[in-house]
Amino acid sequence: MNKKTQKGNLSRRNLFKFGAGAIGTGVLTAGIGSKLMVLEPAVAQQKDITPDQALQSLIEGNQRFVARKRRNPNQTPTRLVEVAKAQKPFASILGCADSRVPAEIVLDQGFGDLFVCRVAGNIATSEEIGSLEFGSLVLGTKVIMVLGHRRCGAVDATIKGAQVPGQIATVLDAIKLGVERSKNIPGDQLENATKANILVQVEKLKSSTVLSQLIDTNKLTIVGAFYDLDTGKITMVS
Repeated sequence: MNKKTQKGNLSRRNLFKFGAGAIGTGVLTAGIGSKLMVLEPAVAQQKDITPDQALQSLIEGNQRFVARKRRNPNQTPTRLVEVAKAQKPFASILGCADSRVPAEIVLDQGFGDLFVCRVAGNIATSEEIGSLEFGSLVLGTKVIMVLGHRRCGAVDATIKGAQVPGQIATVLDAIKLGVERSKNIPGDQLENATKANILVQVEKLKSSTVLSQLIDTNKLTIVGAFYDLDTGKITMVS
């Protein structure tokens, strides 16, 4: 066997290992379109809760954070060892990269509870959507929360038409639709645009074939939420 063939076999072997680790004891069945597969995770692989219960857990966690009554769940050395073997997050977060909005803290969650994607402007890029599809389809998260926040610098820069270098412009381009939709809404322009942007990103996620199938089968819900930097409170955006 030559070196090229050996490398090919090793690559395929590694791929199989990844697939086995991601799927665990789940069963693959045809379900999304003609070329995609839907994962039906084994009950033992994740918390047996509904999408509504998962969302309620996030809301209650934030309420504890605001009331300064955090429980700091699942943050023990025992939990660290437990999730090192496998992860079973119950919720996914598409949040802004802003350093002032750490999801696990403001939602009072711990190791292995949240599958988090963070990017400036909490935008649903192809890479973010793919990651969240994985989180819901393979890992079994029951809710995706798009979490924007007050005084978002990315939204503010988009409103002002800032001229930016490098790839920063791609972030602003993804926010423009939300800014456009909020133009005629009375009140604070930045807050209105931020909330409109959250809803745009929710729409993008719901347009995913993978995620929409999970929603249709009552395995997932996708919501928008707004974080107040001053109070720490999260409110739902509709």
